[in-house]
Amino acid sequence: MKLRNLAIAAAAASLAAAPIAAQAATAPNRAAAPTTEESELRGNFSPAIIITLLAAAGMAFLLLTDDDDNDAPISA
Repeated sequence: MKLRNLAIAAAAASLAAAPIAAQAATAPNRAAAPTTEESELRGNFSPAIIITLLAAAGMAFLLLTDDDDNDAPISA
């Protein structure tokens, strides 16, 4: 039983290591390209994003403050 578990563990480890070894063997030495401009994502909030955030905050407020005490009393 222990030999079977050891064989299964070895097979799993080889399956996990095979793609990493194959990628390392075929990857050329590449350098990162230099950037000349800053990212456009930083500080660029469009009005649609602001409206969506406000709508989400309003819906959260309505859902959290909703009072569900409208049930009719049950007589025994």
